[in-house]
Amino acid sequence: TKLAIEVGIGVCTKCTAEYTKRGPSFNKELDFVAANVVMAIIADFMLVWLPAPTLSYAAAASAGKLNLFGRLFAGCPDNAFQKVQPGMPAFTLMQRLGAPVRNGLKLACVGFSASMIGVCMTNALPALRQALDPAFAPLNQSQDVIATSLAYGAYMATSSNIRYQVLAGVVEERGIETLFRGNYKLCAALSFLVRTGNTFLGSLLWVDFIRVLGMQKASH
Repeated sequence: TKLAIEVGIGVCTKCTAEYTKRGPSFNKELDFVAANVVMAIIADFMLVWLPAPTLSYAAAASAGKLNLFGRLFAGCPDNAFQKVQPGMPAFTLMQRLGAPVRNGLKLACVGFSASMIGVCMTNALPALRQALDPAFAPLNQSQDVIATSLAYGAYMATSSNIRYQVLAGVVEERGIETLFRGNYKLCAALSFLVRTGNTFLGSLLWVDFIRVLGMQKASH
């Protein structure tokens, strides 16, 4: 239920951001809008089910024995600005620098995979309709699946990653949770607002990013 609510809010927020950014061209670029919303939803879903970084040094050390990735980032915090929990040794500078690197690698893989699925899906629908109805004219040319996926992976590894580091470590943990300590309902409400705002901002920035790369241009 919680995941369904988050997805529903995400769809509304992303669609609103797409409309805000595209303006009069929104209807002409509905296929691009659909692709962006679908791959963002897939990315959100994948991130929910991916194992989150642990706060436990013991667990991190145990995971580090199993693979190179774990050894490289063993002991890194969830984000670069995370507070040190009581009873834990302080994070080193390298561990704090490693947090956004680890998160960026994860986000790049998620973004690339989500875009591959989303763009393939949205490319297939107009192609199927055109096969069934030769008179049907797609709004725009099909997107380049590989190029778009690489772009979305790069975007998530950079923009999404930086915004997450600041939001989780500075705005929420060092800001909201410090100022309103003990008021869990207020903290949850404020976190919900800033995360929704972050989703909206991220959707706006993605449209700008993809346009800078010369992609998702409407056919005229």
